[in-house]
Amino acid sequence: MASTAIRQTTSTDVDAFVRGIARGFAGALLFSIPMLMTMEMWFLGFYMSRERLLLLLVLNIPLLLVLSHRIGFEHTATWAQSARDAIVAYGMGIIASAAFLVLLGVITIDMPVDQWIGMVAIQAVPASIGAMLGRSQLSMSDDDDEDDEGEDDQDEKSGTGYAMELFMMAVGALFLSLNLAPTEEMIVLAYKMTPWHALALALVSILLMHGFVYALAFRGGHTLEKDQPRWHAFIRFTLPGYMVALTVSLYALWTFERLDGMASVEALLVVIVLAFPAAIGAAAARLIL
Repeated sequence: MASTAIRQTTSTDVDAFVRGIARGFAGALLFSIPMLMTMEMWFLGFYMSRERLLLLLVLNIPLLLVLSHRIGFEHTATWAQSARDAIVAYGMGIIASAAFLVLLGVITIDMPVDQWIGMVAIQAVPASIGAMLGRSQLSMSDDDDEDDEGEDDQDEKSGTGYAMELFMMAVGALFLSLNLAPTEEMIVLAYKMTPWHALALALVSILLMHGFVYALAFRGGHTLEKDQPRWHAFIRFTLPGYMVALTVSLYALWTFERLDGMASVEALLVVIVLAFPAAIGAAAARLIL
């Protein structure tokens, strides 16, 4: 009887892990397709600074590790298990990116190996994040999920700490920033804008962040305690969240060499432009992760 129970538990765990892998590959493609089919991202693999690319790849490891511990392919009891899922997600991001770029004819046999590596490496970052997000976004809402998540997951989410809230906002901001930072449109929009436009865009970004999470009552949104003033969430989460979006936008633009040679005022305008979608991504992360 004991051995039978062990076999059944093991089989269930394997099935859950396989479902997680399938969702991971689906998430890798779903969330990375905009970058996989963007010309700027292809060219970045040719000329992007290898030091900045390496830094992005290294920073993606702890990001995946924390994401895995929170929303990995399966519930993990230890950080070692989370690290395993993070490595699997990174591997899926690399495989999915390479396969799709070869399928589209972007990567060809006559290309130098360093170009192969550069193109796949830069695409693997959003693809690996998408693979990890696949569990939370592509999971079913029936008994299959209830067995995996249940009430414990709800308790875990309700008890999310302040640092984790800011981290998840950074993940959402980074995900959208990676999609848009390499494009010329960010530079063009900043060139067309006046400082007044930039100020208005910053204010709209902040208001949208606050509205997404608190004011519009979206599913998964946060509610204020009865004894808390309305400005509490704005000061504690919305403004810091926008600062996170600005910081992530600055990093993404620096990584992709979009700010090189720019004056400080011009660079600030580009950061504010990119912080608009980054702020939306940060707010959405608090809703869905």
